[in-house]
Amino acid sequence: MVASPSSVPLPDRVAVRRALISVSDKTGVAEFAAALAARGVQILSTGGTARTLSEAGVAVTDVSDVTGFPEILGGRVKTLHPLVHGGLLGIRDEPEHAAQMAEHNIDPIDLLVIDLYPFEKTVASGAPAREVVEQIDIGGPAMIRAAAKNHAYVTVLVDPADYGPVLDALADGGGELSFALRRRLAGKAYARTAAYDAAISTWFAGEEENPDRTWVSLGGKLISEMRYGENPHQKAGFYATGASRPGVATARQVQGKALSYNNINDTDAAFELAAEFDPARTAAVAIIKHANPCGVAEGASLVEAYKKALTCDPVSAFGGIVALNRPLDVEAAKAITEIFTEVIIAPGASEEAIAIVGAKKNLRLLLTDGLPDPRSRTPLVKSVAGGFLVQDRDGAVVEDCDLKVATKRAPTDQEWADLKFAWRVAKHVKSNAIVYVKEGATVGVGAGQMSRVDSARIAARKSADAAEAAGVAEPLTRGSVVASDAFFPFADGLLAAIEAGATAVIQPGGSMRDDEVIKAADEAGIAMVFTGVRHFRH
Repeated sequence: MVASPSSVPLPDRVAVRRALISVSDKTGVAEFAAALAARGVQILSTGGTARTLSEAGVAVTDVSDVTGFPEILGGRVKTLHPLVHGGLLGIRDEPEHAAQMAEHNIDPIDLLVIDLYPFEKTVASGAPAREVVEQIDIGGPAMIRAAAKNHAYVTVLVDPADYGPVLDALADGGGELSFALRRRLAGKAYARTAAYDAAISTWFAGEEENPDRTWVSLGGKLISEMRYGENPHQKAGFYATGASRPGVATARQVQGKALSYNNINDTDAAFELAAEFDPARTAAVAIIKHANPCGVAEGASLVEAYKKALTCDPVSAFGGIVALNRPLDVEAAKAITEIFTEVIIAPGASEEAIAIVGAKKNLRLLLTDGLPDPRSRTPLVKSVAGGFLVQDRDGAVVEDCDLKVATKRAPTDQEWADLKFAWRVAKHVKSNAIVYVKEGATVGVGAGQMSRVDSARIAARKSADAAEAAGVAEPLTRGSVVASDAFFPFADGLLAAIEAGATAVIQPGGSMRDDEVIKAADEAGIAMVFTGVRHFRH
């Protein structure tokens, strides 16, 4: 016997004599129920599951026959009954419980096999609100919580992956299951209902312009276990929340070895950046290394955009992530596979392009069937010691900014185009961020520095290195524009950008020394545009 804090000792092993099975996902359930029935287990079931089992030749008793009450309200009420919940919650070795169960003809239920209405799948399908609400399960979570609470006597299964192990445990235990197994499955069951409720509350919040976030729930299902996290000594897993936002969590991996923790993090950063560029307007490519862009460009074709992006920092691009805003085509596939690349992510790909990538067996190719909305404000979560931070996603896009020229000189048409491009990229560069752009391509990126002037200088230095690699006489930043994700607190960062060859600047404005910065820009004869929006990214 297992020690208990109450006066009733808990049994170590419990025989399974009666099971209630009610599932939306019928995968493997008939075979599982048949194996139970072969052991003499009485099977109770509901609605569609009962029909599935009967058609498979499994003897089944409908729950309505047990409760003496039919399913009503379109199936909304069928298991919410004392003869069901009493069978799940009754403490068999507690004399008062046993007496009441006998008095009311409540037979114990030893095994609950149940999943939940496919709420997450319905949301992901884009179904209307009425249909989504109808997929909020009531009886299922109530039964799961009841069975899991009474795991001293009841085994609860919420995942078809556990059918086989439970059958094996029954065989090894002579029809009995251990307390250790019941407790482990109870914990898994509560995790499932927690994730389910989190998905529901997240959906409701998404329906509100200003949701009440007094309580915030997080939940997800394991997609894959990582070999390790950021470093080999850290354990990690990849979880899906069930949200419909296209990206690495919803992508189909066509080929390549398993994604690592860092691959997933970097691929997400790359695809979110590529999605800033409307595919109906231009082809765009983002090359990412360690979650920062090392080259971004747009062009008439993907291959043109890729080659321009690669020029920005060919050294860092080696072993990087490549994200596209259009389906991968043959020409782009040939160019991208010329150097070592970890991951390609795109909204689609031609069969010919897939075949070209297939020659690189370790190269991962992810297809998403869509682009995420750059204007989305779906919540982002970051953990801190003892809690977590929640904020809206940065959904500010340059098209919605109130751009104001702050200097005497206004940008030229080409500078305007490049300034908007640079602002799209700066949103996705770790702060302090400085992005130099020329003719629709980054030519220098400074990221994650403690001072803005250092970011400006580092980006310029990398531009000089890229020019040397390309056989160009002067740094690529000559004649470029520059974006700063936040205002220049002093003129020194701006002066460093001017020294690098920038002719126009885009920045939020709002510094106490804006006048000083504007004066420095006017003295240098460059144009400066204020966005009124900051893009910090830590």
